[in-house]
Amino acid sequence: MSKVNVLVVDDAPFIRDLVRKCLRNAFPGMTIDDAVNGRKAMALLGKEPFDLVLCDWEMPEMSGLELLTWCRQQPELKHLQFIMVTSRGDKENVIQAIQAGVSDFVGKPFTNEQLLTKVKKALAKIGKLDSLMAPAPARSSGAFANDSLNALTAGRPEAVKVTAPAPAKPMPSAARPAAAAPAAAPSGRGQGQLRLASGAQPCVIKALSLKEALLVVRRSETLPQVLEGAVLDLEQGENAEVARLNGYLHAIVAFEPKPDSDWLQLTFKFVDQDAQKLDYLSRLIARGTAQKHFTPGA
Repeated sequence: MSKVNVLVVDDAPFIRDLVRKCLRNAFPGMTIDDAVNGRKAMALLGKEPFDLVLCDWEMPEMSGLELLTWCRQQPELKHLQFIMVTSRGDKENVIQAIQAGVSDFVGKPFTNEQLLTKVKKALAKIGKLDSLMAPAPARSSGAFANDSLNALTAGRPEAVKVTAPAPAKPMPSAARPAAAAPAAAPSGRGQGQLRLASGAQPCVIKALSLKEALLVVRRSETLPQVLEGAVLDLEQGENAEVARLNGYLHAIVAFEPKPDSDWLQLTFKFVDQDAQKLDYLSRLIARGTAQKHFTPGA
């Protein structure tokens, strides 16, 4: 079997672990190294050959875009498969990365299937996919076996034991006002957007610290899952400054004291180690975002 080397670059340990376990579960013969930022990745790329780089965009010391630009300037790395794994999906960012020579994109948050589809496509381009396609280990099909949890616990069946509650039953149509439109998200400070693999939805920041955010979102047909990766977009200030904060859902509870609560309260843990993002969070906290109060249906 021909050796395939992959480099995972991200300043968030949780994301590196997620990607690494996903790849190892799908491709047991793959060799995977990781780096905490572009500067460390550059050192590794100068020492040994890699077939594929999966790289975050926003990192301290050296960003993913800067690493990509450097790679395309090196004759031996000019055609290296380079996939951006990022929450930056704005048109101008996409154009910037394409001009720099990116091979493909994976948006955060992502499912295992989305990540593997991009990886297979990249390896097929260089003729190394067939050598890796071996039967994957049997995977749990339990009620709570979502993508992020599988990726976290792959290869460690005893490391994390989770007992999932029964899925919430859809409310009868008669239980909700037939003509009632969903309440608009409250305006003002404390607004944000939570992006999950199932889609994006507005949220309200109930409390905020440098480690986590307490969010309130309207209940939808697809319920979020504990340990699910997500991206929190926060827009604040006169210049509509936006911060994209990577993390995962640590806890989920009903916001209202009733079984058919229309609102969910989520504890969102940050995983970024970027100094700029920590500074941005500090400024938001100083402005009193954490003091924003929320009334269901407001």
